[in-house]
Amino acid sequence: MSTQTQTQTVRQSGGPQTGRARTAHGRSWVSVAAVLFAVAWAGNEFTPLLVMYQMHSGFTALQVNILFGGYVLGIIPALLIGGPMADRIGRRPVMIPGPLLAMTGSLVLALGPESMVALFVGRLLCGLALGLAMAVGSTWIKELSTAPFDANADAGAGARRASITLSVGFGAGAAVAGAIAQWGPAATMLPYLVNVGLLIPVTVWMMRRGPETQVHAVLSTSRRRSRSRFALIAEDGIDPAVRRRFLLIVAPAAPWVFGCAASAYAILPTQMRSQAPGLEIGFSALMCLVGLTCGVGVQPVIKRLERPGSARTLVLGLVVACAGMLLAASALATQQVWLGLVAAAGLGIGYGTVLVSGLQYVQRIAPPGRLAAFTAVFYSLTYTGFFMPAILSGIELAFSGVHHIWMFAVGAALALVSLTVVAASSAALRERPSADAMVELTREGGCTRGANVPA
Repeated sequence: MSTQTQTQTVRQSGGPQTGRARTAHGRSWVSVAAVLFAVAWAGNEFTPLLVMYQMHSGFTALQVNILFGGYVLGIIPALLIGGPMADRIGRRPVMIPGPLLAMTGSLVLALGPESMVALFVGRLLCGLALGLAMAVGSTWIKELSTAPFDANADAGAGARRASITLSVGFGAGAAVAGAIAQWGPAATMLPYLVNVGLLIPVTVWMMRRGPETQVHAVLSTSRRRSRSRFALIAEDGIDPAVRRRFLLIVAPAAPWVFGCAASAYAILPTQMRSQAPGLEIGFSALMCLVGLTCGVGVQPVIKRLERPGSARTLVLGLVVACAGMLLAASALATQQVWLGLVAAAGLGIGYGTVLVSGLQYVQRIAPPGRLAAFTAVFYSLTYTGFFMPAILSGIELAFSGVHHIWMFAVGAALALVSLTVVAASSAALRERPSADAMVELTREGGCTRGANVPA
């Protein structure tokens, strides 16, 4: 009996987490999504303000890009610890600290606009919050998008709901913060206080309305897993075919999720701000909004292209990422605003495609009871792409003859390498899967009618 089936049995037999009355209409996932949205807002509200800190607080391009990528130092540990912990002790107790950390981080950012240390600490706290929310929230939304909570949702609903919520949160945070900083009062404080005001009610809502989905799995497997915290690459019992699929198909593609996003709304706006005199912050917010809007818009399309057992949508995402990098190089070479917006759109489509297809692929191959851990490692790999702006700024500072134009061209070449690895590995692993792996893919890919399947 699978973990999800066991959990469902506990609910139906009158266990402590029945959730019948409040899940009848399939809306339990919305309260969790609201918190994921607000925490994603907190994670990305800083992005359009990079230009503001560079222009008015005296920080260099390298310093603001270090602050931009610095919160990854909070995200990755929170993902790697929070995901497996949520598999062991439940979704709710691990999710709740996320919005509380986000509130604290936003307050620190609001109170320390001139301090590199304060800004770094605030970003770190927001990173910890986002890591917990992504690892636990995405998994929780997926589970609340299956029976008995939402019997009418299709197999991919959980992944789409989580990824779209995340992307909309990123976009809304950037758009609102950029608009306030460009045209509103208290530019260094008010954007963060708005987020705090949003986080408080949605956190209360989740605590009241978000049903636990991991009760029985914790009780039945906590002893067996007590010696393995991260439980992905080294854990005994993981199917070698699943491990190969993760390492050879998911891992090479994942960094391009936020490699594309960071290029669209962190590198391009700072490199093209001279083309929007007097509106630099608003232009940065616009670039961010264009990229993330396109990233959200493409995700429903991926549903129609996705096939269980296939990585073709990941391959498509890497093709788009390669094209987006070339468009970004052209935009910087010509300094044409319209071309910069087209490049941001292309990179946003690459971001959205790789994000949702990677998440759906991970949800298909994750063993029973290990979904949060697999999701956490996937997201950890995606966030390595956030180091790209700091790395590029450091290279440009160290080697004066190297320009971002050429580095985007190199980025296109690296995306092509990832594309080749993913396509070749997908073909090889699809041709020679093990019998157990085929059973797992069939059961979890939605081919078994009536099963509680991941996306």
